[in-house]
Amino acid sequence: MSEDFNINDVQINFDFKGFLYKLLSYWPLFLISLAIGFGIAYYINVRKLPSYRLDTLVTIKDDQNPFFTTTTSLTFNWGGTTDKVNTSVITLRSRSHNEKVVDRLQYYLNYKREGKYQLVDAYKQTPFTIEVDTAKEQLLGQKFKIVFKDSVNFVLSTEIENEGNKVFQLYNATKEKTRRFVASGTVEQDYKIGEKINTPLFSGTVLPNQEIPVVPGKNFYFNFSNFDGAVKGYTNIQVNSAGQGSSVLTLSLAGRNKARIVDYLNTSVEVLSEDMLKRKNLFATKTIRFIDSSLGVKSKELKEVEKELNDFKDKNAVIDLNTEGADIKAKLNNFDLRKENVERELNYYNTLENYLQTRKDYRDVPAPSVAGISEASIVSGVGQIVQLAQRRSTLEYSYKEGATPLLDIDRQIDAVKRILIENITSTKGLKNQEIRTINSEIASLEYQMRKLPKEQQDLLKIERRYSLNEGVYNLFLAKKSEADLVKAANVSDVQVIDIAKDTGGGQIGPNTQLNYVMAALFGLLIPFVFVFLRVFFDTKIHHLQDIQRQSKIPVLGVIGKSRLDSNLAVLTKPKSAIAEAFRALRSGLQFLYRKQGLDGCKTVLVTSSVSGEGKTFTSINIASVFALSQKKTILVGLDLRKPKIFGDFNINNSVGVVNYLVNDATVDTIIQSTKIENLDIITSGPIPPNPSELLMSERMDSLILELKKSYDYIILDTPPMGLVADSLELLSYADATIYMVRQNYTRKRMLGMINEKYKRGEVKNISFVLNYYQEKAKYGYGYGYGYGYGYGYGYGGYGKYGNGYHEEEKKDSYLKRMTNIFRKRRK
Repeated sequence: MSEDFNINDVQINFDFKGFLYKLLSYWPLFLISLAIGFGIAYYINVRKLPSYRLDTLVTIKDDQNPFFTTTTSLTFNWGGTTDKVNTSVITLRSRSHNEKVVDRLQYYLNYKREGKYQLVDAYKQTPFTIEVDTAKEQLLGQKFKIVFKDSVNFVLSTEIENEGNKVFQLYNATKEKTRRFVASGTVEQDYKIGEKINTPLFSGTVLPNQEIPVVPGKNFYFNFSNFDGAVKGYTNIQVNSAGQGSSVLTLSLAGRNKARIVDYLNTSVEVLSEDMLKRKNLFATKTIRFIDSSLGVKSKELKEVEKELNDFKDKNAVIDLNTEGADIKAKLNNFDLRKENVERELNYYNTLENYLQTRKDYRDVPAPSVAGISEASIVSGVGQIVQLAQRRSTLEYSYKEGATPLLDIDRQIDAVKRILIENITSTKGLKNQEIRTINSEIASLEYQMRKLPKEQQDLLKIERRYSLNEGVYNLFLAKKSEADLVKAANVSDVQVIDIAKDTGGGQIGPNTQLNYVMAALFGLLIPFVFVFLRVFFDTKIHHLQDIQRQSKIPVLGVIGKSRLDSNLAVLTKPKSAIAEAFRALRSGLQFLYRKQGLDGCKTVLVTSSVSGEGKTFTSINIASVFALSQKKTILVGLDLRKPKIFGDFNINNSVGVVNYLVNDATVDTIIQSTKIENLDIITSGPIPPNPSELLMSERMDSLILELKKSYDYIILDTPPMGLVADSLELLSYADATIYMVRQNYTRKRMLGMINEKYKRGEVKNISFVLNYYQEKAKYGYGYGYGYGYGYGYGYGGYGKYGNGYHEEEKKDSYLKRMTNIFRKRRK
């Protein structure tokens, strides 16, 4: 048989069927794990606060006032509707925008009340509101408690648990933070509604909330959170477009308090609308600011010239210009105003060109309306640069410098700037030519003026200066009036379709079903992984299938667990299932002998991998069943290092195999009879210093030959093959070899050595016997097996099917089993 054996044929596949049975055997663990999981899920669900999601619907339009279609320089279209929508989406998500909203709503101040399991958000649910003194520092993260005594008086208290440096923050424009030492202890003081509170930890005023009545004795709390942290909590606002190219936006926000969500969404839209209107009025605002500063100067100059004109008329007889002088004056005034306008435009172009060439931030580019410029290419170019600069400023809160979106905007700004500078250069050339023409006309009229009388010339010069200042002053007044009218008539491009409102519902959490699903998943997964790892890393043999997967050596039979105190199972309980198991082994051995064609005396060698696997127990009981069958049997103890068999038969171990091997006794003197008919025993005798050498001697051959003359069966109880080499020396004497494997004790790797020897043909006629077997589903299967060589038979299951045939063994009580374990540990 060994010639057909191939170690590579050993099954090493995972035993899915056995693993399934083992999973089923751990059903209590699954139940406990599921119970714990569902308990945790329930604990979380009942303590989780509900969360809500509300939204608001707005549209971004390009609203231009139809009455001012000619004043595009004051109401520039910032890139059209599409660009405004994109800019609005980015703005709503930006940190700077949300900082304005949080600051306006004071969402760094948190109101709390006592809930069923924890403190809950009490925004707009308290009988008071707090007016924060933003000029004073407030202690961050510290919980302040307010308890009303009546409708006016209340107690403000807080408890500092750990003294040390605490963080304070100003909530004004600077939002500065400082650290100060705060001693531990309780701070408590009485105040009245409306009374100014000024303490080192909190400064502000508690005001009444007329919508919520005061309940004396009820606890309310408030605390200040880090401003940046509060802002970060709202940058997750969702902004979605209604569709590709649509100008309709949906703003949605999730939170624990509906009123807080509603106020934040509506205020966010309000801030966006204000910012967009402010940006829309940017040119008009700049024009008004410039004109206001210029009007004062021109008004002063006009008054000085008017006084000079009146003084001249008082001193001279000339009151008015003659007809010729009046005509020259009218023409000169016209050319002076034209020259003033062209020079103002040239100054703007020079300023704009220098700004574009020397500056990097283009958000404050001078408005063309300041100089009265309406040339489309200039107005459009300046508007595009300002719009792109505003977009870049918004994106800087979301991207780092050097990011692709910022670089793309920079490229667009450079392209517009190059075209704008080219237009400026071309326009400056035309304006310079116009000034030269005007100067020529003025020179001609001044030549005519010099032909007038001296008094007329002086009067004409003064009136000329007066008319020029008056014309410029009136022009500024007209421009300012136009800018004021445009600014007042402008409306925001943000229109609200649906404001955020608590209409009931909107709850999105907690997802209790998901928690229970997760509890079921982990409740099953954890014990599953536990069982899988235990099976995967389990190296012990639990059932016959483990032996089959590890070796091609056949299994001769299975021996159940013995609950007797001695090894004499067959003699003590001859009708027990274990006795029947040994009778089955006897039948299997006889079949093996017949197959070999053996006559006369037969030998059986019993060995194993390590001690404790039942070699002596099996040797004694196999010898017993042979003796009970009226066969002359002898049991030879060859475990010279750890002799055992003499104790069960109450015989002397002073003389044995060792004495014979050292030529200190004869065969007859070492054989000892037992109380059992046909069963004799040779003990090992005194422990020798060289057991292996003794077993290899010729005296051992002589011993076996002498025994074969007198006995039908020789049972050799040998030491473990995996620990010492003694058994290997004795294999040549065996007609059949039994290799013991103990359930839940023998490790799978221990069969490697016997597999190799079986493959090389060093061991023949060898069979496994599974000892100490218990039919438990957690070992993989719930029924026993009987194996021979494929057509022989061995020991079958001995559970309920043995009723009426076997003598049932009474199980020890739990107390007795624990006592036995304790005794064994003491030994």
